Amino acid sequence: MKHLLKIGSLLLFTLLVSCSVNDTIQTSTNGKTLKYLALGDSYTIGQSVCETCRFPIQLQTALKNNLSTKDIFTTTIIAQTGWTTTNLKSAIATQNPSNDYDLVTLLIGVNNQYQNKPFSLYEQEFPELVTTAITKAKGIKANVIVVSIPDYAYTPFGNGNATISTQIDTYNTFAENYCIQNNIKFVNITDITRLGLIQPNLVATDGLHPSELAYSKFVERILPKSKIILGL
Repeated sequence: MKHLLKIGSLLLFTLLVSCSVNDTIQTSTNGKTLKYLALGDSYTIGQSVCETCRFPIQLQTALKNNLSTKDIFTTTIIAQTGWTTTNLKSAIATQNPSNDYDLVTLLIGVNNQYQNKPFSLYEQEFPELVTTAITKAKGIKANVIVVSIPDYAYTPFGNGNATISTQIDTYNTFAENYCIQNNIKFVNITDITRLGLIQPNLVATDGLHPSELAYSKFVERILPKSKIILGL
């Protein structure tokens, strides 16, 4: 586990100085404005893939295809490699994004597992982050999508470690059950990442994170619910 922490530290130098990224697609001020907030960790910031390859920007592009050329679509990303639920909570509090987002996605937890944090911490902080996501989504829970945690066991780094998969399942089961109980949208993408050892093109060049192709498959599953939320 110490090796991954070292790798994570090195990879952080490749990130943008700011962990908050804003991408805006705008062609006119006469259309409607839609705002998207993506909350997470390396899987949201898109470690080891290009800026337009990460899933929030691929999702933005796909949603833009359903908009008028007069419409405005903005995407804000609060995420960084290595972040736990605690780190994400702190970053949101510090950056204090507005509470008027039309769509919010949340993908968090792998670093809790990886850093051997007590599972009870996730049980406490994941619901808190969902509540925050709802607040940022105009207070409307229907505007929030929780995305399951990828399984890095199915990468060259993870090397098929069954313990990793079992622990990831524990995190995802808790998150999914919480979403079901609270009527919050949940999208499972974990099975896509579990093809990483037999389909190497689903893994980024760092041998650990999802590739652009994997993220495109994430978007295929997230897009339908996003379109419903945005009325597209």
